[in-house]
Amino acid sequence: MTQTSTPLGRRSFLAGLLGVGALGVVGCATAGGASSPPPAGPLPTAIPPGTKLNISIRTTLKQLEASGKLAELPFQVPEWPNVSAGPDVIQAFRAGSVDLASNAGIPPIQAAAIGFDAKIVAVAHREQPTYKFATAPGTDIKSPADLKGRKIAFSQGQAQGVVVLRTLKELGLRNDDVQLIALNSPQFPTALQSKQVDVAVLAEPSTTKYISQYGKDGARTIDMNAVDLLTVLWAPTSVLHDAAKTAAIKAFIPFWAQGQVWAWEHPDQWIDAYYVKDQGVSTADGERIVKSNPRPYFPPSWDRAVAWEQETAELLAEGGFTPPVTAADLFDRRFEGIATESVPAVYRSKP
Repeated sequence: MTQTSTPLGRRSFLAGLLGVGALGVVGCATAGGASSPPPAGPLPTAIPPGTKLNISIRTTLKQLEASGKLAELPFQVPEWPNVSAGPDVIQAFRAGSVDLASNAGIPPIQAAAIGFDAKIVAVAHREQPTYKFATAPGTDIKSPADLKGRKIAFSQGQAQGVVVLRTLKELGLRNDDVQLIALNSPQFPTALQSKQVDVAVLAEPSTTKYISQYGKDGARTIDMNAVDLLTVLWAPTSVLHDAAKTAAIKAFIPFWAQGQVWAWEHPDQWIDAYYVKDQGVSTADGERIVKSNPRPYFPPSWDRAVAWEQETAELLAEGGFTPPVTAADLFDRRFEGIATESVPAVYRSKP
C-alpha cells in the first residue's frame, strides 16, 4: 500500500484522480473546474420501452428489494454496480458503466476539478455528524485535540477527506500540522489495524466492524463535530443529454427518496435486510446504527446545498487540492423539488 505524506497539493490530488482508478479509465479531461450548462428546457417524462440505467446505489437496491418496490421501476436496470467511493464512481462514469450514483457532496467537485462534466439531480441533508474518527490499536489518541503530528488517512475525493479538513480548521491546525496519508476509504480499516496510519474517518457499518475486531487491542472511536451535510444523486451530463435516460432518472428520484423513508419507518425489516444479511453485522449492532442515524430530510430548496458545496469547494481550493470550482454549476435545478414532493411533509423539514 503506497502512502503519500503531507503536503498533498493540487498536483498529487489531481494526479490521483486522473490516474488509473478502479476501472482503469483515463479520459482526456483537463483540470480547471469548467462545467457546461445542463440541457435546456423542461425535463422529459416519456420513458420509451427498453430504456436502461445502470445505477450504483446499493442501499436503494436493498430498500427496494425489501419493500417489494423493485419491480415497479418503469425502466430496466441491467446492473447495480457496487461502486461507492467517489474516485471510483467518477471512473465508472467515464467508462460508461454507471449512469447514476449516490455520493456525498465532494465527488461532483472533484469531477469538475478534472474537467469531467456531471450534474447533481437530487439532494438530501444530514444535519448531524455521521462519521467518527477511529484510532489504530494501541495509540494514545483520545480526542481530536490529540491529532497534531499524527498520520491521518486522507481520502482524495470522498466526504471522509472533507470532514478531516473541517476538523483541522476547527482545531486551528494547518494541513501540514498533521501527516495526511493518501488512501481511499476501503483501505482505511487495513491501514488502521496495520498501524500505517494513526487515525482514519469511518462510517457505519465499517465503524462497528472495525471496533468489534480491534477494540480489544485498544482501538477506539472519537466523536467529531464536522457535519457532512449532503447526500446527492448525480449523473454525467452526457447521460442527461439522452432524453430517455433523463426521463428514467426523473422517475427514479421518488424511488430513491421513498426508499429512505421506508427504511426509517420499517427499522426492523431494514436492519435484517441490509445490516444483518447484506453487511454482516449483528442485529444488536444494526439497531444501534439505525438509532444513531438522523431522520431523512429532503429540502424543498437547494440554496443551502449550493452554498455548502461552494464552502467545501473553497476549502479544497484553499488547501491546494483542487482549482476553484463554482458550485452552482454542479446542480441541474430542473430536478429541484422532485424528491421533496415524493415524500410526506414530515420529511421536508429539518429533523
